[in-house]
Amino acid sequence: MDTTAIVGCFRNRSILITGSTGYLGKLLVEKMLRVQPEVRKLYLLVRAPDAAAAEQRIVDNDLFDVLREQHGADFQSVKNKIRPLAGDMSKENFGLGSSEIVHMSLQDVDAIVNSAATTNFYNRYDVALASNTTSVSHICEFAHKCPRLKMLLHVSTAYLTGYEVGLLPENLFQIGEARREGCHLDIEAEVQLMHKVKSQLRMSSSDDKLEKKTMKDLGLERAKHFGWQNTYVFTKAMGEMFLGHLGQDLPVVIVRPSIVTSTIKDPMPGWIDGLTRGLDTIIVGYNYQKLPCFVVDDDAFIHAIPGDMVINAMMVAMATHWGKPAHVLYNVSSPLHASVVLESMYSSFRTNPRTRANGRIIKNKRIPMFKKFADFRAYMILRYKLPLELLHSVNVLLGGVFDQYYRKAHKGYNSLMLLAKLYAPFSLFKGCFDNTNLKKLSMAMATSCENDDASSLFHLDTSCINWSSYLINIHIPAVLEFANASTQEKKAGRS
Repeated sequence: MDTTAIVGCFRNRSILITGSTGYLGKLLVEKMLRVQPEVRKLYLLVRAPDAAAAEQRIVDNDLFDVLREQHGADFQSVKNKIRPLAGDMSKENFGLGSSEIVHMSLQDVDAIVNSAATTNFYNRYDVALASNTTSVSHICEFAHKCPRLKMLLHVSTAYLTGYEVGLLPENLFQIGEARREGCHLDIEAEVQLMHKVKSQLRMSSSDDKLEKKTMKDLGLERAKHFGWQNTYVFTKAMGEMFLGHLGQDLPVVIVRPSIVTSTIKDPMPGWIDGLTRGLDTIIVGYNYQKLPCFVVDDDAFIHAIPGDMVINAMMVAMATHWGKPAHVLYNVSSPLHASVVLESMYSSFRTNPRTRANGRIIKNKRIPMFKKFADFRAYMILRYKLPLELLHSVNVLLGGVFDQYYRKAHKGYNSLMLLAKLYAPFSLFKGCFDNTNLKKLSMAMATSCENDDASSLFHLDTSCINWSSYLINIHIPAVLEFANASTQEKKAGRS
């Protein structure tokens, strides 16, 4: 399939997109409008008080600068292709009721792209279930009401494989399938358990903080019980199960990206709308020297993919399987040696060091990295926990003179330990995602690493990524710029 055929697939089509205010959602909306301005409508489901507020959340950012420049005064006509829907995908019928716009969209929709999710590893179980699991049942219900539907694309995550090692094939989940041997996963029972625990909490206490922590701990506990790393991947896995079970007669494509990084090229290098967990945490922590140590096996592989390549895969897969009644899965990922990440980070900071107000260079020390969580925990206990306990004893003897310092240090210790526990399964990951289906798509596109003409508009060949160059020249500067801007916004908000 060539570029013309892919772009032509979306001409005069109406597409419903969930998660359009998220990173991938924004990229998809921008690219769809840029490469196919003759798309009929993009219905964007947005959690907002009204349609006007929904539209503002989507297009009022620099991602659309290329589009603005491309169309000039006619940008408004392209913008008119967007039809925001203020709703909530965690509710039946997306909380849209039975309005005229709902009826119109049902009759009009040719494709649905579900890119909405809560990606917090340690989120409340009730929130994660609603956003990542039961919402899929609402999407399937909605899809069955769309007479013109030719495609349902669902964005998931490659890390649904749990703690498995070796080559991880592109296999679809079966309903009830757990990652832990001997376990059967009953999704409805999990939803009932969540409601039961929540109800019991509210009957015995009105403490919102207690409810929040209990819900967070419950999600992590249930995830590990069934063999998943955290609440996010666990609830996304259950969402896929719902999709396979309730949408078995729908034309479905599932795209599973690994760690999604900043754009490598399209529409501009280094565009980012948030920091990736794990990879960017290390980069930012090292920059500000606030990460004293971490758990990373520099002999292992981190699996990542630039955001624009995920969008390419999504659009090419949609066009390839348009109207075909089958379920197809794509792992969208590229193995990145952890040592390349670390050395690129050190090289970047040597070349562009931080400076003080007086112009003096701030020298960053290398962060101790541990290949085993047990070694990391032992180091943390000896280096930080024991001195903290000593400080606590002294503080008690002195009548609490160090209370504020102790609480801050203790909170920092607990936060780093939690961070390491959540990220260790990924930084010590021993699996490798099979991306055979993605390679087939790439080969069908007949592009090359040197090709820079129109046919590279949907470039998919991950082997062309020069990770060291990309990290040093594009991604790390983008991460630091975003982190600095976020810090300045927070300071401005407090002042």
